[in-house]
Amino acid sequence: MKKIAILTLALAACGSGAALAQDALTEQDVRANLTEQGYTKINDVEFEDGVWKADARSADGNRMEVRIDPTTGEVYPNTQVAQMSEADVRAQLAAAGYVNVHDIDYEDGIWNAEADDPEGKDVELKIDPATGKVIGTEKD
Repeated sequence: MKKIAILTLALAACGSGAALAQDALTEQDVRANLTEQGYTKINDVEFEDGVWKADARSADGNRMEVRIDPTTGEVYPNTQVAQMSEADVRAQLAAAGYVNVHDIDYEDGIWNAEADDPEGKDVELKIDPATGKVIGTEKD
């Protein structure tokens, strides 16, 4: 009975957003995910700026840096071309409730921006280059 209560509390915390994004994937999960996708020589795996980062060799042998969504595990190689414009990113962020959006740039395969989140906190954002979805946040 005690285990069920603990599990219920843990699931409630996850559902309420209380769980931290970096807790969704561990370093081992990130390494396994990259290996499954054909990456080798995976080094310098660390959680930084709201996303996982790593150096690795792609399946075709090219050395690259990758960013990994901390909840879905989606991999963003630094060689990836943006699918959205800066104006598209601004529109997506505004629709998600972010204001005072500034310092938008595309770097290392993802969009980066600074803004005030819907609660008014100053945050640094990491953004999916194809959808505009925020994949990582960090207090600025």
